[in-house]
Amino acid sequence: MKMAAETETGKGEVEWEVKIPEKKLKDRLFFENLKAMVIDTQMCSRCLTCVSICPSELIVNEEDIVDFPNYEDKCLDCGACVRVCPRYDYKPKSGLGDYIEFTAGQSKRFKGQDGAMGTEFIFSAIDMGLIDRGLFVDRDEQWRTSVFHVRGKEQLEKLPLGGTKYVFADILPELKKAVMFSKVGVGVVGTPCMVSGVRKLQEEYPVFREKVKLVIGLFCTENFHYNEVSKYLIEKGVDFSKLIKTDIMKGKFVATMTDKEVKFKVSQLTSILPSGCNVCTDFTAVESDVSVGSVGSVAGF
Repeated sequence: MKMAAETETGKGEVEWEVKIPEKKLKDRLFFENLKAMVIDTQMCSRCLTCVSICPSELIVNEEDIVDFPNYEDKCLDCGACVRVCPRYDYKPKSGLGDYIEFTAGQSKRFKGQDGAMGTEFIFSAIDMGLIDRGLFVDRDEQWRTSVFHVRGKEQLEKLPLGGTKYVFADILPELKKAVMFSKVGVGVVGTPCMVSGVRKLQEEYPVFREKVKLVIGLFCTENFHYNEVSKYLIEKGVDFSKLIKTDIMKGKFVATMTDKEVKFKVSQLTSILPSGCNVCTDFTAVESDVSVGSVGSVAGF
């Protein structure tokens, strides 16, 4: 496989050998295999690793589902989508994974929903020269997510990058852009399924092994499609113009607004829980370099 790249002497090509996976459905396109084995079976976690690497037009449709319009004509049958999909040959992960230490942490320079440790790790890595940018999830006034490339502390003063959103974000497509622009390295914060996607990218593509230097995993039990969860919260009395933060504590979803709180059991969200979350058992993001979450810590840590 060849990939166009910028080199010190100008534009050039990078070559590496890849092992094309076996098609489970013979004589079918690789996307048809992905669709049959992952999307149609509702195993897809919407990590978007496949979207990030597809050289054609794999997209997310209006229903927030991985889709490929006119794939019969446009699919190159290169196998990239199934090579990087964490759910194609899915072996569920669970437990704690390998670890060095557990600790309750609180940043001394940043404020966040709990201890702001995700932010602290990213900026510590920037200060150390390990990376030159980190990917954070931003949101608008209606809590729709977008991904922001953070390179300096001053950006934190202008953007609501801290806190949990509980809405899917396009982290991995943005990671590809970050890898292309970074000269030193990239740090990324994501859910366990996104972390698994990053590791698949690193297995398959040398540029991701070289450039992605820090992978922070978030404790996670579920995530939601924006259209579904926003409609549900509005019905529960949440006013997004007054919403300060959302959290899950002791089995309850808590939406904190400027004038009140809305609480209800997380189990009430079962009807809109994405199917890909139903099969996931990786609460702690066992493949990450460091995992962060407030479970087990006192308030503020």
